[in-house]
Amino acid sequence: MAERFVSINGEGRRAGELAVFLRFCKCNLQCSFCDTRWANSDDVNAEVMTVRQLTDFVMSTGIQNITLTGGEPLLQKNIGSLISELDALGLNIEIETNGSVPLKTLAPFPAHTSITMDYKLPGSGMEKFMCTENFSYLTKTDTVKFVVGGLMDLNRAVEIIRTFDLTARCFVYFSPVFGKIHPDIIVSFMKEHRLNQVRLQLQLHKYIWEPTQRGV
Repeated sequence: MAERFVSINGEGRRAGELAVFLRFCKCNLQCSFCDTRWANSDDVNAEVMTVRQLTDFVMSTGIQNITLTGGEPLLQKNIGSLISELDALGLNIEIETNGSVPLKTLAPFPAHTSITMDYKLPGSGMEKFMCTENFSYLTKTDTVKFVVGGLMDLNRAVEIIRTFDLTARCFVYFSPVFGKIHPDIIVSFMKEHRLNQVRLQLQLHKYIWEPTQRGV
């Protein structure tokens, strides 16, 4: 466990709501814009915890929203057990995954669980690792997030949205790479392409606190 803390959700469908964050170590991708690269390093100061210890910590906070993030949480050996235990407690679970790990091994997900899955665009340098089969496991409670750094990324995102009819399947968000593309460019692009049911989101935590601050 790289870190665990309570804060607001900075993005996604529950943006602005309190959540318990469980950040796991390690990731199988190396995105150009990664803002948690420190959690992926071999010498990260990690805390080894059991499923019971994690659920006890979550319950001690009194918070109903739980975000499993990383790193890449779906790489964790006992992540399925943790999800099941949290679901049994009636908590709202959000799994943030990078889009490269097959969802079929864990699907169908429990009733209180939603997936927020990235699709890595060309600017990330990681698009070749995307598992598009994952789209078939998403439902109306899930989200696909496109982190965009420029017009090339935006154009590619539109191709993916339309090819897989994503707005009919799940929530769709555009999120700018912080400091690289101004949000108004994304808004203009959305207007030009009549992108109904696509949402722009800003990472609230990077505006409230210093962009590199941890534990927020």
